Amino acid sequence: MKKEELQLLGFEIVAYSGDARSSLLQLLKEVRQGDFSHVESTLREADENITLAHNSQTKILAEEAAGQEMDIGFIFIHGQDHLMTTLLLRDLIQDFIELYKKNQAWDSPNQ
Repeated sequence: MKKEELQLLGFEIVAYSGDARSSLLQLLKEVRQGDFSHVESTLREADENITLAHNSQTKILAEEAAGQEMDIGFIFIHGQDHLMTTLLLRDLIQDFIELYKKNQAWDSPNQ
């Protein structure tokens, strides 16, 4: 794989991961305010973007595993950083959602 192809895949990883990250952070703001109406759709959208980023990553991993030499540049490494932090954020956001839901139930006088 040429360096230019690796750079493009790196940009894809950054873009998809960045979209997922933005969606997740917006969702966190909403659930902090008690708005859980977009949880499922936003998590699904974020997961789709994470999958697209992961697919781009897998292309590179498969070629390297097949023995192809890779000239990895900073853009690809940057993409990896974005993907890994977004995966971690996704897991944390899920936990925060559950905590905010429980907190809301405790604060509700009807519960």
